[in-house]
Amino acid sequence: MIIDVDRLQKQSGIIGTSDGIRQVLEMIAQIAPVDISVLITGESGVGKEVVAKAIHKASKRSNEPLVVVNCGAIPVGIIESELFGHKKGSFTGAGEDRKGYFEEGNKGTIFLDEIGETPLETQVKLLRVLESGEFMRVGEAKTRKTDVRIITATNKDLGDLVKKEQFRQDLYYRLKTVTVDLPALRDRVEDIGALVERFALEFTRSNDILYRGFIPDAIRMMKQYEWPGNVRELKNFVEKILVLEKGERITAEMVKDNLGDGFPPNPMENRALPVVVGQPNDKAEIDLILRQLFLLKQDTEFIQKVLMSGSIPSSSEANSFQILEQGSIGISIPDNSMEISEDGHRLIRDDAIGDMNLSDLEREAITRSLRYFNNNRRKTAKSLGMSERTLYRKIEEYGLEPKIKRRK
Repeated sequence: MIIDVDRLQKQSGIIGTSDGIRQVLEMIAQIAPVDISVLITGESGVGKEVVAKAIHKASKRSNEPLVVVNCGAIPVGIIESELFGHKKGSFTGAGEDRKGYFEEGNKGTIFLDEIGETPLETQVKLLRVLESGEFMRVGEAKTRKTDVRIITATNKDLGDLVKKEQFRQDLYYRLKTVTVDLPALRDRVEDIGALVERFALEFTRSNDILYRGFIPDAIRMMKQYEWPGNVRELKNFVEKILVLEKGERITAEMVKDNLGDGFPPNPMENRALPVVVGQPNDKAEIDLILRQLFLLKQDTEFIQKVLMSGSIPSSSEANSFQILEQGSIGISIPDNSMEISEDGHRLIRDDAIGDMNLSDLEREAITRSLRYFNNNRRKTAKSLGMSERTLYRKIEEYGLEPKIKRRK
């Protein structure tokens, strides 16, 4: 059974085009058709339940129930009753026989979120279900069987919990047969624009609120925020700002005001290409121009993606934008416009920057940023508003050297 990744993304509702999300989708396409246990890891709010639902929907059990259980929300005293059921009279309040989640989900899939919160005593019984499909209701000696696929998720380091003897090692190895690690939102900032549009459209349509969109500067500023609550926090923020700024086009100033104290100081100062202080005025001006051109490229690509996807309703503002094909600005750079730096790297001469097309511009911005940050990939990616995975892909795509020395 071969699953088309693009079709999977449309059906699952997983939003994003970043390398990280693409890898997650490819992993789902591989493991969904196979009856194997899956462990989904990632920080709180990254969308683990969405991925679990996508796996179930693309599996052979898609026509059977998906039972979602938040293990961290069930009191310790009743968690076994909730999972495995109980017999009438087995404890105070057990007025009748009751099926547990594993029986309810028979033939389907059970998703155990926050698996790291389960008590050690319960973990023993979970291991038995995983290995043989057998369990017993609370207060009953009869062994029952269930046929379920088990998907688990955690925002904790289970390996660390094993070392602390807070999680069973045998269960840990059984659960991690296949692990899907979801990237934090700060590691896939290029997806923020698409996520914002999806959340904004869903919220404004369901609440009959006029929506005029987010300007590119607002999206760019949001990319500078760390989003410790990840996609969940972003969704809540979008809904909040749309209510407070009802009917207005969302600007960067509105974003900063509504993010409040949680926003890092001077969030825009490190955007895109850094400018070296203490250099001649003409050099500084060239770097500032390159910075603005790089931001223009980002804005063009953002507008193009949004309009091509049809995610924004037609309006006079939307129709006023002209969609530019990548590389349509300027012409190719001839060899005589290039210079060799002291470290042997090919750079575009400052006086030839006006002839750059968008691809040349991106390559030059990445090269100069890497040199400025002394080849620190993390700082370079953040300054350019892209994830580290995307930066590595761009370095390979443009054939950049693995070591780029900082210009003195």
